[in-house]
Amino acid sequence: MAKLVFSMNQSLDGYVDHTEFAPDPTLFRHFIQEAQGQAGSVYGRNVYDLMRYWDDDQPEWDADEHAFAAAWRKQPKWVFSRSLKSVGPNATLIPDELEGAIRKLKSERDGEIEVAGPKLAHSLTELGLIDEYRIYLHPVVLGHGTPYFAGPRPPLRLMTHDRIGEDVIRLTYVPA
Repeated sequence: MAKLVFSMNQSLDGYVDHTEFAPDPTLFRHFIQEAQGQAGSVYGRNVYDLMRYWDDDQPEWDADEHAFAAAWRKQPKWVFSRSLKSVGPNATLIPDELEGAIRKLKSERDGEIEVAGPKLAHSLTELGLIDEYRIYLHPVVLGHGTPYFAGPRPPLRLMTHDRIGEDVIRLTYVPA
């Protein structure tokens, strides 16, 4: 049975915003390894649209960016959206039945399935379907943006914490 993991970079004041801060090379390599080992990813429309960047090679990419793109392209993706009409390679569009589709994915797969995006994570948290939360805490204060927890904060229990690179702490929680 697969484990559903919500994992994102977060500022000290609780926001996620890919335009305001990015992973350093050590953390980016960590994310490459994570992507290589995942059983797949689930997306809502907004984050999926952002991640489609990795579908096409860019001439300015370095070796790590090519490695991440390869890992992202290889893994299956499930996109939950009522507004999209189609999705890219290795992706399946699911227009409704979030709970049933996720329960089926979890029962039919092994390994970790990443949840990408706080809005989707909020819906899955309300349904009690997220098995683990990984916060990559960056020493940045934004004062605005999308909160990591898009709704009420679920009761959580800290399982582990570790430092990745110079400045980032990964906090791993499970529902309490």
